[in-house]
Amino acid sequence: MPQHSFDAQTLQAGHRVVLGLSYNGSSYCGWQSQPGSCGVQDHLEHALAQFLGCATRVHCAGRTDAGVHAVGQVVHFDTPLTREASSWVRGVNAFLPRDIAVQWARTQVSAAFDARRSAWQRRYRYVLRNHAVRPALDQGRVGWTHRPLDLDRLREAAQCLIGEHDFSAFRSSECQALSPVKTLHAIEIAKLGDHVVFDVRANAFLHHMVRNLVGSLLAVGNGSKPVSWLAEVLQSRDRGLAAPTFMPDGLYFLGPDYPAEFNLPEPPRQIGLLV
Repeated sequence: MPQHSFDAQTLQAGHRVVLGLSYNGSSYCGWQSQPGSCGVQDHLEHALAQFLGCATRVHCAGRTDAGVHAVGQVVHFDTPLTREASSWVRGVNAFLPRDIAVQWARTQVSAAFDARRSAWQRRYRYVLRNHAVRPALDQGRVGWTHRPLDLDRLREAAQCLIGEHDFSAFRSSECQALSPVKTLHAIEIAKLGDHVVFDVRANAFLHHMVRNLVGSLLAVGNGSKPVSWLAEVLQSRDRGLAAPTFMPDGLYFLGPDYPAEFNLPEPPRQIGLLV
């Protein structure tokens, strides 16, 4: 993929455009641009450069890790060029890989809007296949554990996570967040056939936080740890006491929630036919 320079001329202030994006993260090293151009951001900026004829830097609502998917990623950028909203969707998609797609566009957005800073909460969903046999058709799109899970134990243990806490015990050593203190608004756990679905909402998330929470919850759900163990790990603030980081395959960034004044679409409630 060719590299594009971002000089002062191509980045001059114009009007703000906001895009809603979905992608299958299996083939990418995460959202963030990388020297090898393996990030979703690299492919989106390349598509925008092809569509607009000039380099454009984008800013996202939440940076996803390698192998993590997105249903409602939101990005913003400034451009002096004007296009209809429908043209942004069709035009940019024409230059994107088949596993990345712009879902919607907004061109009449306040210059005060920021995809990351304006969000008051973010939503993630983890889809787990709980079956003796590993997935085949859904490989790369769902997590998997073969040990039976007790949903009552999962839900009881998860209650200690609700509210404002120091989540250092569930934070990656590579996390760049200024503070480990986040507010978890809700964690809902449901069983759909052979799948267990974790819906998590918070004001913001630490690096690997959802995958670390899921891994530790599974240790309680399969009986390896008592229900009280999760609260003890949370209070310890010690990453070494929590379960290993769980696989990225089943994690989906549903998207951010913004104040109504920005008049943007709500995060999707479904990621496919199943959930």
